[in-house]
Amino acid sequence: MSAYILPILFIAIFCYSKYKKVNTYDTFVKGAKKSIPLVVDIFPYIATIMIAVALLRASGITSLLAQSLSPLFNLLGVPTQLIELVLLRPFTGSGSYALLNDVLLTYGADNYISRCACVILGCSETIFYVATVYISQTKVKKLLYALPIALLCACFGSVLACLLCKIL
Repeated sequence: MSAYILPILFIAIFCYSKYKKVNTYDTFVKGAKKSIPLVVDIFPYIATIMIAVALLRASGITSLLAQSLSPLFNLLGVPTQLIELVLLRPFTGSGSYALLNDVLLTYGADNYISRCACVILGCSETIFYVATVYISQTKVKKLLYALPIALLCACFGSVLACLLCKIL
């Protein structure tokens, strides 16, 4: 059934646009043209955050940070193997999925650590990526309170994810 949802949605949109007498193709092309300046504006911000994450991982800082924070995270119920994932998730989505892939290959799909990793990725967001896109496209530049609260909520979500995986 799920294989038919997307085609049905497209057909419904085309039928609705035909009913409203909207030229779907021209509207799509106009929207695509407007997206090019947006991509050009956002690209430097995204490139900067991607390079910073790559440098952090390559330098070993994230591993060192994960080792030093392991007693705290273990006290909160987060397995040591997932601390680097919890630390990198606010910065990068693709890096987080690479770490998830490593966890799944190492521990298998039906394991407590693997389930925790999947739930952590499912319940968290790439906070700095979203903030970067938001800052690049709005006049709001002060995120003094938003970023710490978002990071605290992501940490709480990771702890809760591991707790729920342990219970269930």
